[in-house]
Amino acid sequence: MNAGFDYREQISLGDAGRTVLDYLARRHRHSSEAVWRERIAAGEVEVQGRRADATDALLAGQHVVWRRPPWAEPDVPVAFAVLYRDRELLAVAKPRGLPSNPNGGFLTHTLLHIVRRAFPEATPMHRLGRGTSGLVLFARTAEARRRVAAAFREGRIEKVYRALVTGIPDRDAFSVETPIGPVPHPRLGRVYAASERGKRAVTHVRVIGTQQDVALVEATIPTGRPHQIRIHLAAAGHPLLGDPLYAARGGLVPEPALPGDPGYWLHAMRLALSHPATGERVEIECAPPPPLRTLVR
Repeated sequence: MNAGFDYREQISLGDAGRTVLDYLARRHRHSSEAVWRERIAAGEVEVQGRRADATDALLAGQHVVWRRPPWAEPDVPVAFAVLYRDRELLAVAKPRGLPSNPNGGFLTHTLLHIVRRAFPEATPMHRLGRGTSGLVLFARTAEARRRVAAAFREGRIEKVYRALVTGIPDRDAFSVETPIGPVPHPRLGRVYAASERGKRAVTHVRVIGTQQDVALVEATIPTGRPHQIRIHLAAAGHPLLGDPLYAARGGLVPEPALPGDPGYWLHAMRLALSHPATGERVEIECAPPPPLRTLVR
């Protein structure tokens, strides 16, 4: 059991006039309207520091707080390994199945929480999906955080991943530039997927092994859109093996899972950047798990 958590948000002009129940049920579709009604009746929801009623009308600028009681989080591999450490940077290996950040019922069973128990100053510079394993980079000082964030924005950090995909690509190397943006999702409202109205994204793919109807590929991403590799390989006609969300052409499968649901094989294997203090090139590697090491060519 964790200690519970206060989820706090501010009402926008667009949501002004909605009732507390309508606002929470529409904004947080992970729970039904009936569940939100029970939470409000139990006194778990406050508006401006006062216990809320389901029918209270909200005003722009007001703060709504859901004081979630302690809960038992799902069992996941709660561990990490240090791959690189100095005064400015920390790189760790995240196991498959461990969420990067609090979300979706996870709070203390997250990489962020367990890393900060050992390194309280660490700030994650990117994240991996729950089902993705491998290298995650943290900054340990404010200056390192600023410089590494700028390098990410400007595409100056090299990130290489390995993945298992369905089907055999007809080329040994190719690039995918399908735009990525929000699309409707039946449970969450919206998730990121292939979208003509989305933002530019680029993934370079290289096939390194094949076996029957499965290929082992390496992917380099100059851009960093949410779920980019999963979406782009699906858009290329080769969804990740076991992906419960993304289908061929980059859309969603029928009755799609949640983005954090595991099942696929994807690993952040290598990261290279200029050190924020010295400017020297730093290359960090994280060995892939056995299913992503080799396939017969």
